[in-house]
Amino acid sequence: MTEKQSLSKGRFTLQSTDEHVQLDENEIDRLSHEGRWGFLHSQETGSAIDGPGVRVVYWTTGCEFRCQYCHNPDTWKLKHGKLVCVDDILTDLKKYATFVKLAGGGITMSGGEPLVQHRFVMNILRGAKEMGLHTTLDTNGFLGERLTDEELQDIDLVLLDIKSWDPETHLRVTAKPVEPVLEFARRLARLGRPAWLRYVLVPGLTDAPDNVEGVASFVASLGNFERVDVLPFHQLGKFKWEALGMKYELPDTPAPDKALLESTREIFRRHGLVTT
Repeated sequence: MTEKQSLSKGRFTLQSTDEHVQLDENEIDRLSHEGRWGFLHSQETGSAIDGPGVRVVYWTTGCEFRCQYCHNPDTWKLKHGKLVCVDDILTDLKKYATFVKLAGGGITMSGGEPLVQHRFVMNILRGAKEMGLHTTLDTNGFLGERLTDEELQDIDLVLLDIKSWDPETHLRVTAKPVEPVLEFARRLARLGRPAWLRYVLVPGLTDAPDNVEGVASFVASLGNFERVDVLPFHQLGKFKWEALGMKYELPDTPAPDKALLESTREIFRRHGLVTT
């Protein structure tokens, strides 16, 4: 049964502080297109790894990539998330606003790929900005052209996941070309928007020194990347692939050892980049 077929058998129930109504799929499409409602996978309060300080993080559903090492493949399908209202998210966010400000943090929109639901995501970030909160977008950059220059001003920091420099490796990893990602990075630099690089280190897949060198050289040349997070591959999401009945391509791939992590970070450091 396809996603479309399963949805057509029923109706969505929307629950918010002001509404408890049922809508069919066409009505859901209209509301999500307007960006006042959207689909969330989960949220976390108190994250210290998704931007500066202590953060409230919202994970959206929907993603154009099909990364071999994805630890949340349950976020790929848009309507597999929980349908929520922007106003309710912002009402909830106000409860934590004072605390996260004092902790030097803010709000991070992640996914999935948040730009699949870019109007929904920007309505949340703009509302958070109006509360005086630091705003971060965690994105693979493939859909970066959806953001206007004005919208980018409401994003204080972009966590940009560049999966690979080598085009063939990027296509193998994600099933999508790398050039739109690189163009988004260039655009962020032209606009002077702060960014952090996130690079997932997968032994035998993204760890080739020439590949890392290419990413490092490119990012260093832009001048707006404040740091690089080298993220070690892990197997924590393997069970989700199995639960979804999906073939997992990396069952025997080990986590990178300390030597590989350090040599990879050293490549970025040689280009003058701060690494973690």
